[in-house]
Amino acid sequence: MNNQTTVSYFLLLEFSKKWHLQILHFFLFIVLYLSTIIANLLIISAVATDNRLHSPMYWFLMNLAVQDLGSVSVIVPKSIVNSLMDTRHISYLGCVVQVFLFVSFTASDLSLLTVMAYDRYVAICNPLHYEMVMNWKACTEIIILAWIISLFYGTLHTTGTFSILFCSNVINQFFCEIPQLLKLSCSDFNPFELGIVVASVIAGLGCFTFIIISYAMIFKAVLKIPSEQGRQKALSTCFPHLTVVLIFLLTGFFAYLRPPSNTPSYLDFGLSVLYSLLPPLFNPIIYSMRNKNIKFVLSKLLRF
Repeated sequence: MNNQTTVSYFLLLEFSKKWHLQILHFFLFIVLYLSTIIANLLIISAVATDNRLHSPMYWFLMNLAVQDLGSVSVIVPKSIVNSLMDTRHISYLGCVVQVFLFVSFTASDLSLLTVMAYDRYVAICNPLHYEMVMNWKACTEIIILAWIISLFYGTLHTTGTFSILFCSNVINQFFCEIPQLLKLSCSDFNPFELGIVVASVIAGLGCFTFIIISYAMIFKAVLKIPSEQGRQKALSTCFPHLTVVLIFLLTGFFAYLRPPSNTPSYLDFGLSVLYSLLPPLFNPIIYSMRNKNIKFVLSKLLRF
């Protein structure tokens, strides 16, 4: 392949040449996908239907569930269909759309987790100003701004990735992953995409630093609460979010900081599953286990 125009489709990772292992991959992914869909739909239904959960914290949580649904729905169904049909193909346009939506949803996840850290900071450190600062108008504007920034970021990353000249169409991953796509480049250097990656690292570190500082101030304020019950109540609203943040960042950093190998391996496949599929599945479970209000509403929903 001499230039980019000759690439009309890509070949995704083949899990195995053996049919029974392909079926195993199919069942593994469909179980993970359906579990993620059900868990996040339950969170969305709980927040949407119960008045006790109509507060900024749960509004952000519902939007996080929507984004998690989007991120898994972009990449998993195609892999499931390919395994069932014993094929590896994805069209060029399909790959572009997959990169754009997955990057946008992931960026929106990080933006929202950062906003949720600020929400907990205001609620615990400045409770008297909480309703004024985190009113419904402000929360709606924050969500819209997060989506706009994420879509813009997804557009930049997608443009940078697909501006390169591809010398191969074989992607060593089960979805169109940017590091794997960049390895197909005919040239070793892409200044536009490099600039976006540098900006992404700076933005990611900025969000991470903001979250750390917010929680440092939160824990400092919690230690000043005189009653043990008050401290536990304050921390109970923080630990689920902090756990979700750690899972999101650790899995993402672990997967992306490791250089992609030249040949497909089960390790690369496992790392990609770790950061792309497990956080959307664990997020609603973590919030459900640690939040009494959500557990109560979910128990009501599941009875009917």
